[in-house]
Amino acid sequence: MMFESADISMLRLLETFLKSAPQLVLQLSIMVHQNYIEPLQGLSASASLVSLAWTLASYQKVLRDSREDKLPMSYKGAVVQILWHLFTIAARAIAFALFASVFQLYFGIFIVTHWCIMTFWIIQGETDFCMSKWEEIIYNMVVGIIYIFCWFNVKEGRSRCRMSIYYTITLLENAALTGLWYWYRSEKNVSESNALIIVCVVTSSFALGVFFMFIYYCLLHPNGTIFGTQGTGCICSEETTAVPSGAGVPGDIVTSPPRSLPRTTGAEREGVPGDRDSCVPVFQVRPSVPPTPMPRAPRTEGPVIRIDLPRKKYPAWDAHFIDRRLRKTILVLEYSSPTTPRLQYRSMGASQELLEYETTV
Repeated sequence: MMFESADISMLRLLETFLKSAPQLVLQLSIMVHQNYIEPLQGLSASASLVSLAWTLASYQKVLRDSREDKLPMSYKGAVVQILWHLFTIAARAIAFALFASVFQLYFGIFIVTHWCIMTFWIIQGETDFCMSKWEEIIYNMVVGIIYIFCWFNVKEGRSRCRMSIYYTITLLENAALTGLWYWYRSEKNVSESNALIIVCVVTSSFALGVFFMFIYYCLLHPNGTIFGTQGTGCICSEETTAVPSGAGVPGDIVTSPPRSLPRTTGAEREGVPGDRDSCVPVFQVRPSVPPTPMPRAPRTEGPVIRIDLPRKKYPAWDAHFIDRRLRKTILVLEYSSPTTPRLQYRSMGASQELLEYETTV
């Protein structure tokens, strides 16, 4: 359910930026043309702005909650993220609306140019969201639309340098767009005092967004504050396994099964009810009343699920998709054969496949 919630949050994020963001710019540009804000129009623009900031923070929180290698985000951090994106997107949208009210054609050229540059930048980052190359390019093109309005991290690892570059470009663009509108505006529609107030609103809104961004990364980031002990951001890093020095375990062999498919004990393989049978089943596959345990005849060979991918080498975003399919397949094979199904992954270092582990659900 957590994985599905993260997928739904991603779809909501893309839908919001494809629908609400252009609508927000259009509404603001109409307000600038009319030099008057109707109550319903202002309420609609405010709702679009809040929905953009809300979906960004919601996706980041749900994504961290669904991944076991990431520490969860607190609600304080989510609120500060909403304020961060709220003010930065507001400054960006107002700058777009001001420039579009004077230069309609050049605004379209600017948007297309910025989108192309951001898309190529994302493609150069070599994201691993999709399975195929062309699906990845289409995904990068959609994320490029999000990059028109705000920052959105799409790659694992440190993002400090990329974020600094993006916000530097955004600051220069906002200053250029607002400055061009200020010099070429119609003084009949917007007076000098109102124009200065609008310029101050754009500047202060962007400054507040950057301020809340620093608050989040300095005080409320799940990995820890920059003033205290920095965490690794990985829960499994706290669990260390002692390996004898003479064991000589190869680097590409995983010594323990992943947490999504736990290793079963011998009592569970023999049919003895334990903690697993006492839990409420997620998928009703077994009968409600457990059958009488029957001794299984020992066999040296059993069903093998062969995966033509190295372990931990397929995209991290598709790990839950593959694991869900493995669970269903193991459940089917568990009742069609008296032995435990086995998983085999392709080994990068050896010519033959590597037997990873035995497991049941």
